[in-house]
Amino acid sequence: MAVELDPVETVAGETVYVDRTDAERGANGPFFVVYATPERTERWGFFCENCESTDNAMDTMGRIECNVCGNIRKPDEWDAAHE
Repeated sequence: MAVELDPVETVAGETVYVDRTDAERGANGPFFVVYATPERTERWGFFCENCESTDNAMDTMGRIECNVCGNIRKPDEWDAAHE
């Protein structure tokens, strides 16, 4: 069974597609994977469920932070040296 993607508009006016079955846990709500096309050929970024924004960033350690509401996903590997 194919999963339908939800089209959303970015702050730049671009339409991207949210996969609500593929998520990363955030402190205030999940981050869903976003694709540039409905065919899922190119991953675009993440959608913050907490504030419904695509305005977020991921660092090299896998931390995702929403630039709108501050929702955060901690890095994959964390220790005190990363703070």
